[in-house]
Amino acid sequence: MRACRITFVVTILTGSFLLFLVQPMVARMALPRLGGAPAVWNSAMLVYQTLLLGGYAYAHALARVRPGLQVLIHLGVLLVGAAWLPIGLALTGSPAGVTPALWVPWLLGASIGPLFFAVSAQAPLVQRWFSIASREGDPYALYAASNLGSFGGLIAYPLLVEPLLALRQQSWLWSGGYVLLIVLVIACAFRLPRGASADVARPTSVPATRRRIMHWFALALVPSGLMLATSTYITTDIVAMPLLWVLPLGLYLLSFTIAFAANREIADLLTRIAPITILMFGGVMIGGFNESPLVNLTIALTLLFMASVALHTQMYRLRPEPDRLTGFYLAMAFGGALGGVFAGLIAPVVFDWTYEYPILIFAAGLLVPQVFLTHRIRSLWTTPAKRRLAYAGVVAMLVLLTALTFRGPAALFGEGHQGLTFIGIALIGVISVGARLSYAMILAVTLVIFGGWRAVELSLEQGARTRSYFGVYTIRDGRGVRELDHGTTVHGIQFTGSPVLERLPTTYYAPPSGIGRAMEALDGLYGPAARVGVVGLGTGTLACYAQAAQRWRFYEIDPAVVRIARDTGQFTYLRNCLPRPDIRIGDARISIEADRPASLDLLALDAFSSDAIPMHLMTREAFGDYARVLQPKGLLLVHISNRFLDLEPVVAAAAQAGGWQPAKLYYQPEQPTPVASPSQWIALSRDPATMHALGKADGRWVPLTARAGFVAWTDDYSTILPLLKWRR
Repeated sequence: MRACRITFVVTILTGSFLLFLVQPMVARMALPRLGGAPAVWNSAMLVYQTLLLGGYAYAHALARVRPGLQVLIHLGVLLVGAAWLPIGLALTGSPAGVTPALWVPWLLGASIGPLFFAVSAQAPLVQRWFSIASREGDPYALYAASNLGSFGGLIAYPLLVEPLLALRQQSWLWSGGYVLLIVLVIACAFRLPRGASADVARPTSVPATRRRIMHWFALALVPSGLMLATSTYITTDIVAMPLLWVLPLGLYLLSFTIAFAANREIADLLTRIAPITILMFGGVMIGGFNESPLVNLTIALTLLFMASVALHTQMYRLRPEPDRLTGFYLAMAFGGALGGVFAGLIAPVVFDWTYEYPILIFAAGLLVPQVFLTHRIRSLWTTPAKRRLAYAGVVAMLVLLTALTFRGPAALFGEGHQGLTFIGIALIGVISVGARLSYAMILAVTLVIFGGWRAVELSLEQGARTRSYFGVYTIRDGRGVRELDHGTTVHGIQFTGSPVLERLPTTYYAPPSGIGRAMEALDGLYGPAARVGVVGLGTGTLACYAQAAQRWRFYEIDPAVVRIARDTGQFTYLRNCLPRPDIRIGDARISIEADRPASLDLLALDAFSSDAIPMHLMTREAFGDYARVLQPKGLLLVHISNRFLDLEPVVAAAAQAGGWQPAKLYYQPEQPTPVASPSQWIALSRDPATMHALGKADGRWVPLTARAGFVAWTDDYSTILPLLKWRR
């Protein structure tokens, strides 16, 4: 019995490990074509959830035939999937005019669809085989092992696989794991009873009611959607840090391990305190208090984990008998896919902010199991006379808080009042845990008054906020300036009300900055008809360095940014300084590859999505594209200001590998203002004379030296771990 169990556990662990190792691996392979926006990962997750649903549906259908035939059919599916080995991208380029929301799923589905489908069926199918083979073992405990393997595969990629192996090596390693999986499936087949008929696999227990199935859907939908919504929210409004999506997905998977574990103590404890966590942390997160982003990140991940454990534990409690196991997992996969569709497809189109996040927090609060915390609290809500008094008190308090909110945040959150307000709401909420209607009212009001109403106010303000596939853009006015924010990162500030000041380059692009100094030297380097390219449009600030005879070209991936900078009239840099700009919409690297060689004198690279870096624009191959589009004496300017990553070693290594002469200018104003922000720019040229002339024009350019042992990024290899600013 023990050997039998070990065989099935190892098979499930291997399959799940491979399943979640391949997800970031293929996303990394596709990076040069897709970019690094968080929405790309959400699209990829939607593909994975759809394929997972297909795999679970296949396992459910296969469970109806005799065990021996199940094994033969599944081995056949695994062998068909092997035709896609070693893993690589199936398509060579994105069709013109096709939105990434459609192209990303198509590319990933064509590249790993059959493999992912075959491996995804492992968990429910092998659990069903274990149930048949053991007759007395609990197959649901194997699902905990399955998700532990998934968690291991996901975390292993950024921590071990990506830093140590190139993509080709990763692909072959995964292929070896796939072959091992086939061998393990064969080993499981020998554990099944020989000659067993289809009757062994046929369910005999009472089927789940329609209401129970709908409950399964809801319990799977909310944590799945919340996982994606958390990824979007934290990379938009808290910490726009690369690979941050690994953490929400990892905790989501870990919640299954706890919820389905044979030992119930941890799951029951976390489920009991989950309503309190949702109530208290939900309001904090929607409040958007970003003074301590890493603290808020921790709170957001804790909220996701607690809600997921509670909801998955409730799903475990409602599980059917083992003979209907595959249908249960099919319902779970269907609910998970619905959550992905809502958070990954519907929400970005319907909402201009991450409204899916508070919606799913509220839904989690409605669904989590609740029990009264003490007997005294129970009597308060179960005794009719006391219950009426309790509801009256809660409603009165909520009406008062809501009224104060509509009077303005200062009335409720004045100096010294915010903490007291939060404590008061928390105490009422804790007393209401177990009384679901009261709890739901308190949670709803908490989400509204701590940030939901301010978000709605901004949405109602015409043109104040725009959401696209690549993020949320917010335009703020105040004290004579207009600001464009992408998530929590300022992407441009313009003075308003003065024709002279409206033309002044600001923030990272101010005249004392590296790009400002390079623009000042442009006429001396290349004459009055210099050809300038800029990767990343933003508000169009750099356009106000343009001279009459110069030719400028912008590369911008997001049409929403083009509309904000050129068409809405909210920012007038382009209208005032470059009325008819040449703007290439699409991924900059693909556009540059299509440009004529030596067609630019200067190229400025400023293409960050909030603080997330587009890694495919920082590789040796990308720098080769920049060298091709620049004339032999051309100048490349790279903006590397970043709160979370030290990108200097990346550029230095690429310069060393590509024969570039680099120099850096790190500008730090005495007091940061909208006029000038701290900025870090690196200038590179393949012509030493050009760099000498640039340094002679401004002595603040200093040589850039490569970090010992740091290898240049390539399309085949990159890692951000050595670059993290851990102290931030």
